[in-house]
Amino acid sequence: MKNVIFISPNFPTNYWQFCRELKRNGMNVLGIGDQPYDELRPELKDSLNEYYKVGSLENYDEVYRAVAFFIFKYGRIDWLESNNEYWLERDAQLRTDFHITSGFQVEDMPRIKYKSRMKEFYKQAGLAVARYHLVDNYENCLAFIKEVGYPVVVKPDNGVGASHTYKLSSDEELRQWFEKDCEAGVSYIMEEFVHAEVNSYDAIIDSNGEPMFETGNVTPMSIMDIVNEMDNSIYYIVKDLPEDTRKAGRATVKSFGVKSRFVHFEFFRLTQDQEGLGKKGDIMALEVNMRPCGGFSPDMMNYANSTDVYKIWADMIAFDRSTMPEGEHAFCAFAGRRDGKNFVMDHDAIMAKYGAQMKMVDRIPDALSGAMGNQMYVATFPTQEALDDFYRNILQCK
Repeated sequence: MKNVIFISPNFPTNYWQFCRELKRNGMNVLGIGDQPYDELRPELKDSLNEYYKVGSLENYDEVYRAVAFFIFKYGRIDWLESNNEYWLERDAQLRTDFHITSGFQVEDMPRIKYKSRMKEFYKQAGLAVARYHLVDNYENCLAFIKEVGYPVVVKPDNGVGASHTYKLSSDEELRQWFEKDCEAGVSYIMEEFVHAEVNSYDAIIDSNGEPMFETGNVTPMSIMDIVNEMDNSIYYIVKDLPEDTRKAGRATVKSFGVKSRFVHFEFFRLTQDQEGLGKKGDIMALEVNMRPCGGFSPDMMNYANSTDVYKIWADMIAFDRSTMPEGEHAFCAFAGRRDGKNFVMDHDAIMAKYGAQMKMVDRIPDALSGAMGNQMYVATFPTQEALDDFYRNILQCK
């Protein structure tokens, strides 16, 4: 029986399903978290062989001791994972310290966490990348902007999601950013602005670097704008993965040397011709995420593909192959409505019109609401036209 440690199995709230499928596959599932055991949902308790509560997951010594305890009690740990971007470096540190070889180590972190380092591996995959400048001072940033033109985007070189990401359109906005928003001690990357929508390649990769499952999503609206302007949030899982996205995703898997992981790679699909980057409709690099797409995306992948990615991921660990059959495909739409907006359709009207297509309806946790809105609706549709009508209707304001 393999011993698997799952870090923070209680958050995001849907991640208990990874533990359930591990246990169903005969794994010894050991959880480490900071939520009291009595407060864990019953399904998670049933999915764990043992749970170790720490005072804070931010305290490395506490988590280290938890792993050491499990090793003392159960023997060698075969797998350690959180599937969470926030803990990616922590996971690697624990694997390195305890010689758990089935995952990224500390030495792997620069190329998969720093946006500037990702670019060289995207280039090796044959993909165009946006020009960039590692922020040092106002004058050198101006020199870079003279080369690429406004607007530019600045964000932490090692950051999670769209937090602390800014679009600057003038010298004055650049100066204000340096004075107000540029945090001391944080390394920022400045990139030329790309006119595009975000398309992703989402896959579960086996130990040979081959995909066991592939899908993708489209985000028509910028996550940066959603966060900074407190807008509604929309994205959808595609019915069928476009061939150019599949090709780019597989090339990126090879370039980064990905094995035995759930990945979420982001690409730009240009919405207009852009000099040095490509023609309208071309795919180019954005960034890699060596974990599942966030929020409720795993559930949406299931709805769109009539499958169970929690099971496929657990199969990857247990058998290095999927035991799930291919299912029917559909578009799966996410709409996160922002509180305080005067929408034409209220909740009851939405459910009356789309109840048959609806898969999930819930409030979004505050920790995720910045990028995802406050009230979510997840629904499936057989065609792009039906998908577009859904977005148009439920997001229309008076």
